[in-house]
Amino acid sequence: MTSLELTPTAIGSYAPDFEIRGTDSEVHHLARYLEKFKAVGVVFMANNSADVKMYVERLKNLQTAMQGQGFTLIGINPHDGNQDPEESFENMKKFAIEQKLNFPYLWDSTQDVTRSFGAPTIPMVFLLDATSKVRYRGAIDDNNQANAVKSKYLEVAITALMKGEAIEITATEAVGSEVRWR
Repeated sequence: MTSLELTPTAIGSYAPDFEIRGTDSEVHHLARYLEKFKAVGVVFMANNSADVKMYVERLKNLQTAMQGQGFTLIGINPHDGNQDPEESFENMKKFAIEQKLNFPYLWDSTQDVTRSFGAPTIPMVFLLDATSKVRYRGAIDDNNQANAVKSKYLEVAITALMKGEAIEITATEAVGSEVRWR
């Protein structure tokens, strides 16, 4: 495992576009999502991460609650499947089915998308508006234990964005495990 120094995409700047394969075997293009939705949450996650597993139900609940308002999540696995077979594309497909993910789960096989976003940690989320500008980045909420959450950073940011209001907290530090780089 190599740790890289990355600078996350700045608030107010444009997110890097991508075109990568999902567990549904389709190619997903960020620009197509931005044409359909008012906001897109790009969450970097993995199959075999205790940190991610603590958030899966919350992510699915957020997707269910917000999808009717013009929002969608997109999960991206940045881990090197060659280095860690648990993170292979086939295991991603199994994870998506077992966890009953209700949002696309994509594989960044080259890790280029993850580097472009500057996501050193999983889970880490970037909230984009319809013009592809980063409006929030960081943690999903303030506690990996669901019953101890006091601040739902991502949900509050999505709600403000959908109402056309200013997002009060635009960046937090994502706490989790490091991305396993090649």
